[in-house]
Amino acid sequence: MNLCPVEKIAEAVLYEGYMLYPYRPSAIKNRQRWNFGVLYPRYFCESQSGSESNSMQTECLVKTTPFTRLHVKVRFLQIVRRTVGLLRTRGMEESEGVEPEFEVVDRLEVAERVYQPWQEAMEREFSESALDPTSLDSLSPKSFTLPWQRSIEYLRDERAIAIGVIVREWESLHGAVEFRSVRIHDDVIKVTVRVNNRKYVGLIPPPEAMDRETALLDSFVSAHTILGVEQGEFVSLLDPPAVFGHLTTQCNNIGTWPVLAGDGANAMLSSPIILYDYPQIAPESLGNLFDSTEIDEILSLRILTLTDEEKREIRQGDERARQILDRTESMPDEQMMKLHGVLRGITPLLKEEMR
Repeated sequence: MNLCPVEKIAEAVLYEGYMLYPYRPSAIKNRQRWNFGVLYPRYFCESQSGSESNSMQTECLVKTTPFTRLHVKVRFLQIVRRTVGLLRTRGMEESEGVEPEFEVVDRLEVAERVYQPWQEAMEREFSESALDPTSLDSLSPKSFTLPWQRSIEYLRDERAIAIGVIVREWESLHGAVEFRSVRIHDDVIKVTVRVNNRKYVGLIPPPEAMDRETALLDSFVSAHTILGVEQGEFVSLLDPPAVFGHLTTQCNNIGTWPVLAGDGANAMLSSPIILYDYPQIAPESLGNLFDSTEIDEILSLRILTLTDEEKREIRQGDERARQILDRTESMPDEQMMKLHGVLRGITPLLKEEMR
């Protein structure tokens, strides 16, 4: 099943809040990150007296036939910890599996570029295809594990001599996706998809108390679910047909907001961000700006007012932020004008509404 139209919207959701204007790592708002759709380890959630969650639940209605099949895709970001180090011996590189010795630093300038510690993000995905929505209760929870990994990138000067390193490290993650279904009308089935962060579950003794920054390394960030059906239809939970209106009240969505997406009623995006049915990316937008309630024109103009030093930090701080800056600076005047004063969705008032 082709879910590409939905995934374009999901891409914007995935990186919502990834980095906010002014897109500099040194900006305070970019030091405290990841406010949307975070599934923390349960142990951390329990220490927060219920203010955080280790799971999210999507419930929606599907009009089925005997041949209906369900596709589920769970997507999230995993935080990658980026450390910058100065080699104790210049030109010393890893050999025979021995890691080079280096000193961790807050800032390193090599070949006229400045490198700083940062949190990067890696896209993660879990999917199940061709599920029979009438028999989801027979499925055991689908577990997945992502292993701990570490990589080293050498930083070289103008003579190609290794001066420093960038060390990227991401923790192991453990999760599970649960499925349930129940027939609540003749041909209408309520489908439940629950995503759980199972890091540390069953660990004895439990891990030591952790702060939020540490817990984020073991978390699913910007978690959301994409659902698709073949030979069936989803029922809008925001604007259901009158005959199904009372059935939508039986859907219990926790930490997520499912809306119809793509073309027709065969796909649904369930995300932590409130959207309307059939969300779209404005054709005038040249790319993601990561900022909540994006106003492309205002953000683009503000980006252009940044100082040369601020722009330098952006270019050297994060690849995605660099792309925003380069895209904005190269935007032709005609394109900027297209961002100004666009109106959509205007519908005429009925006579009774005008009274």
